[in-house]
Parts: sequence; C-alpha cells; structure tokens
Amino acid sequence: MFLVMGITGKVGGATAEHLLAHGKEVRALVRNREKASSWANQGVELVDGDWNDSAAIERALKGVEGAFVMLPAVWAPSPDYKEAKGVIANYVEALTKAAPPRVVALSSMGANRTSGLGMITALSLLEQGFRDLISPIAFVRAGGFFENFLYGLQVAQGGTLPVYYNPTNRKSTMVATNDIGAEVATLLTGPAWSGQRVVELGSMVTADEVAEQLGEVLNLDVKAFAVPRAGWAEAFEQFGIPKGHTGPAEEMFEAVNAGWMDLGVEGTEHVAGTTSARDVFEAAQNAAKA
Repeated sequence: MFLVMGITGKVGGATAEHLLAHGKEVRALVRNREKASSWANQGVELVDGDWNDSAAIERALKGVEGAFVMLPAVWAPSPDYKEAKGVIANYVEALTKAAPPRVVALSSMGANRTSGLGMITALSLLEQGFRDLISPIAFVRAGGFFENFLYGLQVAQGGTLPVYYNPTNRKSTMVATNDIGAEVATLLTGPAWSGQRVVELGSMVTADEVAEQLGEVLNLDVKAFAVPRAGWAEAFEQFGIPKGHTGPAEEMFEAVNAGWMDLGVEGTEHVAGTTSARDVFEAAQNAAKA
C-alpha cells in the first residue's frame, strides 16, 4: 500500500496511475470523496482529511510501504509563506509519528537555494523542514511543467505563444507531469535506499521549441513571444492572481531566466523526461475532442 497525496491533481494523479498500472495498492487522503470517486472506482482506498490535519495524515500513513507527499500550489502566498510552513509542520509531525519505510517529496529545480525564488521558496522550505526526518527521503526536483503551456491551445491560434521565458531561445528545465508520476512510482517501488537523495527531473528545453511543437499540433506556424517584464503583473492577474500579489510568481520566472533552475546541481541525480511538450498538447487536444 502506498499513500499518494494530491491524487485529484495532475502529479498525484499521474503517480497513482503508474502505481496502479504496476499492480500496487494505493491510498489517498482526500477532502472531497465525490471529487475522488473515480479513484475509488479504481480501487484506491480513500481516507478523509487534508494536509492541514496532521492527525489525518498520520492515519493515512499507517502501514504504508511508502508515501508521496507534496505541497498545494499557492500562487499568491503570504509574505512569510505561512501556508507552506503550516503544511510542512503537519507533514513533519505525521511523518515523525508514523515514519514510513520511504518518502518521496515533490520539490522543484532551484529548491537548493534559499532566496530569490518566489513561489519556489515553499519547496525550499519543504526540503529544509524534512532534513531531520528518520525515513529515507527522495526529493524530486522537477522542472517547469509542460502542462503550464496548455493555455497555448487557445491563445496561439493567431500564431503567437506568450511566455515568461526570456530570451525564448534559452534552455530551461521542463518536464511533463506524467514523467513526474512515473519517476515517483519508480522511487516508491524500486530498490530501497538510506538517507536522503535528490533527483533532478526533466530536460533542457527552450520556449521556442515548445512553441514549435504546439504549432505542429495546431498545424500552424507558432512563435514564442516573451511578455515584456513590465507587463508580467497584469498578465498574471489575467490568470487569476489577485492584484498586488503577483510578486512571488514574477520572482519565480526571474529566477528561471537567471539560470537558477538549470540542471547539474552538485550531489544530485538526474532523470530525463520522455514525454514531450508535443505529447502533452496532443493528449489535451484529444481529450477536448472526446
């Protein structure tokens, strides 16, 4: 039995799919059983609760062979990242009381740093908070998600994909959530390890390459367009981040453009992704047609 946090999201869902495909039993901590009903129909054991309840996390951990944990995405965090700190404290309490044989935690490229990361700060805090746990831990530092470009299926009809990567021909670490789920499942079910390890996950890709692959799916000539820095705040507000709270998202992309999330941090392992941006676009387009 393996615990998967965030099963109704992309990464948690991909992890559960890979575990189930390998014949493993899966347990999930869920707030809303109705939202997770499709997982229950596939045999996933549902435990009521969420990451704000350390006792619920502890219950979900009882008797598992391994656990996948992650933080909820908060695009407009408090200045002191109290949302992340609260969840991390709950995890630490539960993982200390019900220490599983192994833990895999979703982190991010750049989490080795402690400042200037914007939203990635939450994952830097996660890695720091888990340092003293007794369970063997693998931190999966994923690159930027190809799924974050899915807005392009609509906006790129005019031949332009607006991006925050600047310059657009500079390579940055990117990965598909399906590949994250595959690697997490491999770590949970593969050979045991001791202590802590860090896996950088993804491949170096440019925004130009993403735009080209989007164009192949849309049968259009699509070019990446770097949104001017002065327009970032307004652009993020259009994505739903409240006015005046776009700073962490802006700072995150500044870190990406500064090369702080490139592969090759000393002491880490590296696993390349096998799913391309094209694959992600095609899957989403096919799902929309179904």
